[in-house]
Amino acid sequence: MMTKKPQDTVDWKLATWDGAKREALRRWAALPLERIISALEEMQELDDKLRSSDVAGAIEEQQAGYDSGTEKDRS
Repeated sequence: MMTKKPQDTVDWKLATWDGAKREALRRWAALPLERIISALEEMQELDDKLRSSDVAGAIEEQQAGYDSGTEKDRS
């Protein structure tokens, strides 16, 4: 009994940070302009919601504490 090989082979160039970035840019460039604008608007709305949420404030406080803690450790 023979096993079938998968039709799609893995492109290991995409398994690097640079390869993944190139692939993301390639996919983004292939989108129609209307879809790109819609995606940008959605990202802006999400950013606005996250910045105004309680979670954002907690993260900023935590980051401020972390930053001040690392300064003490370096002294």
